[in-house]
Amino acid sequence: MSLVQLIYASQPFGYDSAGLYNILSVSRRLNERDGLTGALLCRADVYLQLLEGPSDKVEATFARIRKDDRHLDPQILVSGPIKERMFPLWAMHHDPADSMMWTQDQVDNGALHTASPEALHTVFKRILAH
Repeated sequence: MSLVQLIYASQPFGYDSAGLYNILSVSRRLNERDGLTGALLCRADVYLQLLEGPSDKVEATFARIRKDDRHLDPQILVSGPIKERMFPLWAMHHDPADSMMWTQDQVDNGALHTASPEALHTVFKRILAH
């Protein structure tokens, strides 16, 4: 089975702890069903998520995210084949953006969209180091 990884960013709409809990619980359930793993970094101004798994399942999940009104303007930042998963044990790991290396002003000014794939991967590697 070939694996792909996708990193996207979106702006939260109606961000609060109840909404976040709902996103995480539904994501974990659906990701377990579909054989997906990954991590979600979130704070009031941004969701940054890494999804990995079979290509068709990753694409279907991102299509659902694009239709979800809790996400404004979801945009793919990195996408491509991978040899192994970064988060093989987590259907959806949550990080309250402690690993984020950009300030809100930097995110507002497009830092995520101009970041290199390596810089984006570094954010997620920091989660693994905790």
